[in-house]
Amino acid sequence: MVRLTALMTAAVVALAACQPATPTAGTDGKPLSKVYKIGRNDAGKLQFRMLDSVNALRQAQGVAPVTLNPKLNAAAATHSRDMAAQNRPWHFGSDGSSPIDRVQRVGYTGQLVGENISESYETELETLGAWIEQPDTRRTIMSANAQDMGFSWHQESNGKIWWTMIMGNPSSTPLIPSANPSASRLVPDRVDNPEDTATDEQAETIVGTTG
Repeated sequence: MVRLTALMTAAVVALAACQPATPTAGTDGKPLSKVYKIGRNDAGKLQFRMLDSVNALRQAQGVAPVTLNPKLNAAAATHSRDMAAQNRPWHFGSDGSSPIDRVQRVGYTGQLVGENISESYETELETLGAWIEQPDTRRTIMSANAQDMGFSWHQESNGKIWWTMIMGNPSSTPLIPSANPSASRLVPDRVDNPEDTATDEQAETIVGTTG
């Protein structure tokens, strides 16, 4: 398991290295604040970068690739905006909706496999690296049941990003028999300084109960 995690981490690091370099110093020679800004037209680029990275990890373990699903992308975008409005990284909407409710509302007729969320100032690949290090969030990403992926975010003016990844299966056969999901949370100390991204990471996964 240690070797498996190390291989996955190495793969994410290699993929992250392919991202465009960000200047580390301004014209005055002073260090720039490390805020990752997402452009208005970057949605497709980020979604496919995440898709390729997830599939590289899955392929390395002999797991079939997933495909981007526009309906799950929409559900992920809705929840990212809602988390920002609530200022709370969790799986339930301001109207009490669950992840299952949200995928149904966008017209996804398959089954929810899992949802990962994060509140951070980190890039999408750094966030993936944090998710892959944790058993619960890694399980969602690497699930053999997953065939569809939704991925989106909401970025605040200060640079904070609310990330949401949703994995689904188009099968009409229920994979999650219970509508009352159990959530496993990873919530370290909150840090409001954008430069302290490592300790600001918050990641969660949600899975269905079996009873």
